[in-house]
Amino acid sequence: MEMIKLEKVSFKYDNDWILKDVDLSVKEKDFLGVVGPNGGGKTTLLKIILGLLKPNKGKVTVNGILSYVPQHLNFDKYHPVCIEDVVLMGLLDKMSAGLIHSKEDYQKAYSAMETLGIFEIKGQRFGELSGGQRQRVLIARAIISDPDILILDEPTANIDKSAQDTVQKLLVKLNEKMTLLMVSHHFDFISSDVNRVVCVDKTLHTHPTYNIAGKNISIIDHSGDALK
Repeated sequence: MEMIKLEKVSFKYDNDWILKDVDLSVKEKDFLGVVGPNGGGKTTLLKIILGLLKPNKGKVTVNGILSYVPQHLNFDKYHPVCIEDVVLMGLLDKMSAGLIHSKEDYQKAYSAMETLGIFEIKGQRFGELSGGQRQRVLIARAIISDPDILILDEPTANIDKSAQDTVQKLLVKLNEKMTLLMVSHHFDFISSDVNRVVCVDKTLHTHPTYNIAGKNISIIDHSGDALK
């Protein structure tokens, strides 16, 4: 089953084409890695899939519930919000309606926190956490709604190697239940756990994981040049 399908999608800012004639098919339980140079259109591609941007040309089809883990999060580290509260923010319908969270909502939050290994510190203030812990909280917030598709923008940015390894193992576990689409600049993080790799530089090309697995990383862009 196709969870995400883009057909000849193009997008431009003013007169500058950011994406041109992009075709993409993401199937159920895929784990897709997205790479490419800065300004190549990776973030624009995500925003189009999320429905935040409308393409100038082409068709976008999404089957299922989407959830998103952003690259950057602006927050006041002195704000007394705790981990549990941040995770519950993933239930946007309840928040927007001003409703009180039910016992079932809390059970969903506890389950998400247990999956991400942060249940024992659920009362700790979000601003006191390390980068790796914050990333796990944001992933827990994203999966509390039980999405079919999880999109992550640079999930290992600004965290150390140990935290990267932890996040990678968690994503592999989540992939057993849902489709994953992940943008990353860390080529070593795009490993054999990823089914396919998409290189975005205005156009799009897909490569099997073995082309970049291990130490001999070689990702080919649309012009045939290796990206290092």
